[in-house]
Amino acid sequence: MVATTGTTRERLIAAAQALLQEGGYGTVSVAGIGARAGVAASAMYRHFPSKAELFVEVFRSVCGREIAAMERAAEAVAATGAPGVARVEETLAVFATRALANPRLAWALLAEPVDPLVDAERLAYRQTYRALLSGLLAEAVAAGEIPAQDPDLTAAALVGAVGEALVGPLAPAAEDRPDPAALVAALRVFARRAVGSATATA
Repeated sequence: MVATTGTTRERLIAAAQALLQEGGYGTVSVAGIGARAGVAASAMYRHFPSKAELFVEVFRSVCGREIAAMERAAEAVAATGAPGVARVEETLAVFATRALANPRLAWALLAEPVDPLVDAERLAYRQTYRALLSGLLAEAVAAGEIPAQDPDLTAAALVGAVGEALVGPLAPAAEDRPDPAALVAALRVFARRAVGSATATA
């Protein structure tokens, strides 16, 4: 489907994201982006210096929505009066659930080989994700819900562990994909155990 709404820049970003979601970073060409956006391929270079610069914007757009979804999840749990560690758990669960619901796009965001400029944006996203978790963990420590620990270190470890747990199931070549609900449930238990929550369950 050819994009027909928005500015040319917006259409190029939407087209690049759609193609990324369909086939991955390595399959997307400038000509393909132009065709999907309904413009000449050369039009891309009037808005972005390179394909990599365009995909930096795609990653920022998509990752921004993912971070916003995790923040909303944490706020929703907080509104119920649940303990801070529950917000950590829910944030990780939302991240995993959304990734598993859109595996091709999630694979591109998390693990697919990409241009160095795009990889730098991927790292920035991980840092934002870690910062969100670190803040929640610091609150849980302050409330006495979990043992004293370095929130930044624990947050980094959680992001790395959950990302690694998802890489196999998200890989395009994966042959034996686990049940998404079961995987997310297991990650919830792992998160509570990893932070030292007394409410961790089997």
